[in-house]
Amino acid sequence: MTDDNTSTGNRPETGKSALQGRTGAGAPAERRGKTTIADGVVAKIAGMAAREVPGVYSLGAGMARAFGAVRERVPGGGSGAVTRGVKVEVGERQAAVDLDIVVEYGVPIVDVAGGVRTNVIGAVERMTGLEVVEVNIAVDDVHLPDEEDEAEPEEGRVR
Repeated sequence: MTDDNTSTGNRPETGKSALQGRTGAGAPAERRGKTTIADGVVAKIAGMAAREVPGVYSLGAGMARAFGAVRERVPGGGSGAVTRGVKVEVGERQAAVDLDIVVEYGVPIVDVAGGVRTNVIGAVERMTGLEVVEVNIAVDDVHLPDEEDEAEPEEGRVR
């Protein structure tokens, strides 16, 4: 697909950010053309980076996790698990991230949130080149050690 549009700016109708540099023979190769980064790409990066932090049990508020658990059991329906609990706004050169997380019982929540914030900012900025202006974190729940793990498969009756 060829795009001859040379204007910069956020294109809200496509949900993508347009990063454009100087063009011409004197410009370095990495600046000859335009790179667009979809909101979903930033959301996946942020979701993966948040999950890497020790003390994060899962992402997503209660109902989103419940629907996600059901959706993951349906064949072909589990593709949204990485971005569950992640909302992003991507602009021309900046991004903002909102996360809903569940933490493990006993971990210092402020430290976990700080670790998540640092990891998400580092990953998004490193992989996309966008400046992350804010990472808002809502801690929606605490996972208790005696709670049944949703990810554990049930044992079948037949062996």
